[in-house]
Amino acid sequence: MTTSASAELSRLLFDGRYEQTHQDIRDLLLDPLFDPREGLTMDEAGKLAYERSRAVHAGLERPREILADPWRLFALAEWPSLVDVSTFSLLMVHYNLAFGTVVEHGARDDVKDLFDELDRLDSFSPYMATELGYGNNVAALRTEAVYDAGTETFVLNTPDALAQKYMSYSGFRDIPKLAVVMARLKADGKDHGVFPFLVRISDGNGLCEGVHAVPCPEKPVQGLDNGLTWFDHVRVPRRHLLHGDMGAFDDRGVFRPASGNQRKRFLRAMSRILPGRLCVSSAATGAGRAGVYIALRYAAQRLTNAPGRNDLPVIEYRSHQLALFTALAKTYAMTLLLNHAKRRFTQEARDTVPSELNHLISITKALSTWEMTEVVAVCRERCGAQGIFSANRIADYGSLLQGLVTAEGDNQVLLATTAGQIIAQAGDEEPEAVPDPRGRELTDPWFLVELLRYREAELLRAARAAMADDSGDRTYFDAWNGTINLGLDMARTRGARTALECFAAAVDETRDGTARAALAPLAALYGLTEVRRDAGWFLARGALTAGQVDRAAAETEALCARLLPVAGTLVDAFHLSPDLLRAPIAADDYVAAFQERTGAVAPAPVRTAEGS
Repeated sequence: MTTSASAELSRLLFDGRYEQTHQDIRDLLLDPLFDPREGLTMDEAGKLAYERSRAVHAGLERPREILADPWRLFALAEWPSLVDVSTFSLLMVHYNLAFGTVVEHGARDDVKDLFDELDRLDSFSPYMATELGYGNNVAALRTEAVYDAGTETFVLNTPDALAQKYMSYSGFRDIPKLAVVMARLKADGKDHGVFPFLVRISDGNGLCEGVHAVPCPEKPVQGLDNGLTWFDHVRVPRRHLLHGDMGAFDDRGVFRPASGNQRKRFLRAMSRILPGRLCVSSAATGAGRAGVYIALRYAAQRLTNAPGRNDLPVIEYRSHQLALFTALAKTYAMTLLLNHAKRRFTQEARDTVPSELNHLISITKALSTWEMTEVVAVCRERCGAQGIFSANRIADYGSLLQGLVTAEGDNQVLLATTAGQIIAQAGDEEPEAVPDPRGRELTDPWFLVELLRYREAELLRAARAAMADDSGDRTYFDAWNGTINLGLDMARTRGARTALECFAAAVDETRDGTARAALAPLAALYGLTEVRRDAGWFLARGALTAGQVDRAAAETEALCARLLPVAGTLVDAFHLSPDLLRAPIAADDYVAAFQERTGAVAPAPVRTAEGS
């Protein structure tokens, strides 16, 4: 690949920020501490993740500085999971969810000692919101903190099993933990809603008085100390309430909530969820890129037979190309969509986030984690048995993605909520003009954008009409239940349309000819893949001709043929390397690397009779 093409594609993928924002985090992972360790128990793997997290913390600026630069936080989310899924999880919970909540709502002189303790990583900070009986429905949580004016403390208590905190990192009792616990603040006989509290869970010598925890069942790959945690009338000093601008105690010691309703205060208390969704998407797209990188490097070396030919790299098969080049196209598309959402967040997010930006981030989180789940699954399958081994990373990325689909809002619930909000907005109910397909090329990304925009608008119009239909005797739930799948389809289409717009714009603005020649067919492949999902829908409405639908498969095949000679150019821009990933099948000589990893001795050459 030419230097200029490499620089141009890197600029697009990392939004021009690789050297200043990403490179030192990536380079930290070359430390031998991050070399693979096999045969560890789950506890040993978990303790190693804590050690690695401390190493990352020590190698970078303080968490408070990283939080001040969202681009830096997103980069921190993107890289560690490529070599240790558990390290990523620990860092993101501590930096974004927990310490981020302290920075936003507890940056006060009276809690400076606790602030500094977390900033130094003297204690890790679990984030305790989700409860066993309520899952993602955090607004309904029932852990309570009742204010005792006589002692100026809160009494933190778990009323029953349904209210036990679920999945938070509370299992290792010999690691100091100062948790952010979301609890229902009750004072003077009033329920003021959900607020964050700083609660010491363990001091390094065991759990603190009144705190109880048991480990969750074992889960693959992520050897961390997830647990069920509950509180038995734990005394929490008043200063540990992270009230921020959501309320305060007056001079008489009476708690005064800020103006507005509990819902508004709750959303403010949970403010780190929104950047958390961008962190989750960053990890997902990073894993997708690494999976495709590994799978394509292996495919270029893995030999097979073909009719009339021997020792043919498997990537020469069009079936292999279609699977991996489609995965590559989705990875580029989701990375560009995510960059768009990050830019909007850093430019527009203030104390209140515009609804359109909230929708964009939520759709980006759902679509990117779903798409990268599929990408990693395809890459694992196309690597055959080698894809099963943790040493080759891809299987571990699959486990990571399963968690990311649920993290910071379960995708289906999150997308449905977002769809409902979009549908409820006032809008133009006039039908969208049908794109004229005559004379249009299926490999023109902007034509494919038009098609997706048309489908999005028509699905939205149909959903609004369905919700507004009062001809029958329906409850609101009946109306929404009959519309929800239509809404989900609309929201997903909006995400794909936005991603393709970003992709097409990237092609247009690409200055290097070599990079543009590689990027253009990849954008077309992504768009055509999306349109083919619903080809019958477009055909029925005259947005595609029968001939175009019939040619779509052949056009896709032709795009794969164009991508074969430039696939290396496209993945080289990921700034990945065999030294970083340490995956044998990504090595320059995967056979030798696999032999070395397994400790096998290469057999001596077979001696023929003539050579004996």
